[in-house]
Amino acid sequence: MTQEIFVLGKSVRLLQPVEGGFRTSLDSVILAAACPAKPGDRVLDMGCGVGGASFCLRHRISGVLMTGVEIQAEYVDLAMKNVSLNGDTGRCEFIQGDIRSFRVSDPSQRFDHVLCNPPFLPTGSYMPSPDKPRATALGHLDDDIDLRDWIDCAFDNLKPGGMLTMIHRADMVDKIIQCFGRRYGHCEIFPLWPHAGEAAKRVVIRARKERRTPAILHAGLIIHNADGSYTDAAERVLRAGDALF
Repeated sequence: MTQEIFVLGKSVRLLQPVEGGFRTSLDSVILAAACPAKPGDRVLDMGCGVGGASFCLRHRISGVLMTGVEIQAEYVDLAMKNVSLNGDTGRCEFIQGDIRSFRVSDPSQRFDHVLCNPPFLPTGSYMPSPDKPRATALGHLDDDIDLRDWIDCAFDNLKPGGMLTMIHRADMVDKIIQCFGRRYGHCEIFPLWPHAGEAAKRVVIRARKERRTPAILHAGLIIHNADGSYTDAAERVLRAGDALF
């Protein structure tokens, strides 16, 4: 059973499961808004689900060429249906695959950008969801996969100087940077503040393959006003489809 949802002010249409499984969220929209791709760039969306981040990015930058890789076949099927819903035939492809083994065989086909929204909780720190599709989407059914696998996959599939854009929990910044090691540089950290004066719960991190440029800590974005409504800056990203930074 599926439902149709709309994001970016109803500019993007998505089919997703009615219950359970991965749910397209604010994180997917923000992830797409954070990617500084240009028309003609090739972009890989790792763990793409039904293609939420992919279609949001295509809406903002129609000239990008999207490839999504997703481990669950039912999500790949929905992503392919979403290609037709959004008129993106010929510009998006979605592949069933495991990010631990997904690698492009031809170096000339590596990507300019990689997007990912990895599972937030490390193995052993949660009670696995009883819903199998959701448990798979959250990384609960495979004890071997971890954050480094996502960062390794991005590195191996990026062109030299290509950019990884990731959204994750704010308290994982140190672990993400540790996984980068000396392989990535020009690291940009962009906090997402739930309300003014509150600690960030999410961050967007961008980094370039094989670069040594120093890190940048950006001012970030306040998501909500005191009354719970979106701030004007958040509205421009979440409704109008503006770039995050």
